[in-house]
Amino acid sequence: MEIRLMRIDSRLLHGQVATNWAKVLKVDRILVVSDQVARDNIRKTLIRQASPPGIKVHVVPLMKMLRIYFDPRFNSFKALILVENPRDAQILVQNGIHVDLVNIGALSFNSSRKMVTDTISVDQTDVDAFTWLHDQGIKLDIRKVSGDTSKDLWKVLTEKGLVEQPSRKVD
Repeated sequence: MEIRLMRIDSRLLHGQVATNWAKVLKVDRILVVSDQVARDNIRKTLIRQASPPGIKVHVVPLMKMLRIYFDPRFNSFKALILVENPRDAQILVQNGIHVDLVNIGALSFNSSRKMVTDTISVDQTDVDAFTWLHDQGIKLDIRKVSGDTSKDLWKVLTEKGLVEQPSRKVD
C-alpha cells in the first residue's frame, strides 16, 4: 500500500481534506483510522457522506489498519490515512507503517490542552507522541491545505517550551 499522506486532524474527514488533499495527492482511498469512530455508526455514516466523488472512504480500527497495510491484496491502494490524534499516528508507525512526514491539520481545544497554533492544541500525551515521531526522523508538517506554507510543528513546540531542541534520534 502506498501511503501518500498521514494526517492528524481531530475533525477527520471534512471539506479541506475531501476537496484539497485527496485531489492533490491523487489518492483512491481515504482510510479513517479510529477505534472510536469504527464503533460509532452515526459518525461512520457522516464520514462516508463527506467522501469526494470517485474516492472510496473506509473507517477502520487501528489494528485492522495494520493488517490491511501488510496484506498484499491491498498493495495497489494509494491512500490518505486520517487519524484523530498523535498517539494513533504513533501506534501505526511503531507497528510498521512507513511515513516520512505526518501532516497536522487541527487538534481541538479543551481546558486540559494548551494552544500552540490557532488550530492546534496539545496535552502531554500529544507532546510525547510528537516527540517519539520526531525522534524517528519523521517531519511534523503543519498545513491546513496543500497550498499553505509548511510550518514545522517541532519548532513550534520548542518555541512554546513544550520540548527541548534538539531531541535525539532513536535507532
